[in-house]
Amino acid sequence: MALAIVAFATPAEAGGLLTNTNQNVSFLRNPARDAAIGIDGVYSNPAGVIFLGEGFHLSINLQNAHQTRTILTGFPLFPNNVNNNGTDVHEFRGTADAPVIPSFLAAYNKGKWSFQFGFAITGGGGKCEFDYGLGSFEKVVAGVTTYAPTVNGLYQALGQLGIPGMAGHAMGSKYGYNSFMRGRQYYYGFTFGSAYQINKNLSVYGGLRMLYGSSNYYGYVKDISVEHIEGGKSEMVNASAHFGELATQLNRYAGMMEQAGNAEAAAKLAGAAGQVNVLSQSTQDIELNCDQTGWGVAPIIGVDYKTGKLNLAAKYEFKTRMRLKNKSANSLSAEGISMLDKFKDGAEVAEDTPALLVVGAQYELLPSLRVMAGWHHYFDVDTKQYTKEMLDDTNEYLFGAEYDISKRIQVSAGMQRTEYGLKDAGMNDISFNVNSYSYGLGLGVQVTDKIKVNVAYFQTLYDDYDMTEGVSPAVTTNSFTRTNRVIGVGVDFKF
Repeated sequence: MALAIVAFATPAEAGGLLTNTNQNVSFLRNPARDAAIGIDGVYSNPAGVIFLGEGFHLSINLQNAHQTRTILTGFPLFPNNVNNNGTDVHEFRGTADAPVIPSFLAAYNKGKWSFQFGFAITGGGGKCEFDYGLGSFEKVVAGVTTYAPTVNGLYQALGQLGIPGMAGHAMGSKYGYNSFMRGRQYYYGFTFGSAYQINKNLSVYGGLRMLYGSSNYYGYVKDISVEHIEGGKSEMVNASAHFGELATQLNRYAGMMEQAGNAEAAAKLAGAAGQVNVLSQSTQDIELNCDQTGWGVAPIIGVDYKTGKLNLAAKYEFKTRMRLKNKSANSLSAEGISMLDKFKDGAEVAEDTPALLVVGAQYELLPSLRVMAGWHHYFDVDTKQYTKEMLDDTNEYLFGAEYDISKRIQVSAGMQRTEYGLKDAGMNDISFNVNSYSYGLGLGVQVTDKIKVNVAYFQTLYDDYDMTEGVSPAVTTNSFTRTNRVIGVGVDFKF
């Protein structure tokens, strides 16, 4: 049981590990913004912001995101769960909500210089809850029932020896438990930088991004029960107390054997009592409550080249080294469990944000129609993550278009393909990523010459990832997938 609660991943990331790319509503309208010229370029194309012209530019954005994570887990002992109707494949569903995701992007352009600032939630952005825990939790609880034959044999032996109250007792194969898991994660990103226009076609950018991470993980596995049979009647009883009672009886009889001078029998009974006592301790309630905080800084460089109807851009964000410090109030039963070392009070946890290379292009087919494409490469393998089997690097491919219906109204749409280097070793119900297609569409309305309003809808369609692990008869099957949608509204100002 002690192995059940381990590292838990929080709401979904867009892009590479711990990286949100939806930092402006213009991205939701059309994710292929890597070579676009706009105030959202403070994040997506900072070198190109200088081409907006002189003055102060500001973008304020609010987004709302909802995601589900669904894992179908199959395990041979699952039919023994008193609440699962005898099925061996159980569904574990988590919901992740981020009611309000804000971002602020600003730039002051003067002459050949552009001074820029950005704030956004660059990782996480909400909380994810699994109301019934996870399949990995239940597998360990279900394993308690495998001790039924041994425990039954001990009860019968004690009953035959005339130990009061023990005759006829037995442990059945059914089990029950209560479980819950919640993860909350926010990575606040603050970006400061400057772009310089070398000539009428070329500009460059240099800046820094500071990340501050704040997370909380809360979960429990409690009220573990097993089937207790006596006199042909079955009832569910607390597992820890059940095994504790048997350990007490075994120790009592060991003492009797010791007094009778039968040292060999006393030693065997004492050894059996120790083993059963381990079962009693391992089925106690376990509670996890851990806050993590930390920060890191990394440089960013960029370039933009504009010639005629074509605009080309590139950006490189260096890896952000992140070390999170724990402040925990875990239950005593969680102490000393190696799998929970990540959440020990005072521990330091590695959670780097990967380096990112972005290349983009935009071409003006007509004065009113622009098409664009981009490529993102996340250097996930080069990051350090606590006890995580790393995936290969992540790649994203983006395409989109924007059309001016009139001088006041724009429509845009685009898509993004995200491909992780998926490996079974890096996939589990506690933390998983799945390849996906994302689609965005929206409107831009130029309310006045100085105010523009953007509204958008963004939907991600995830692949399924199926895997099998373990050796017969204890084979586990898992199928992972997600759903995700984001809506947003933003206002751009020019002063």
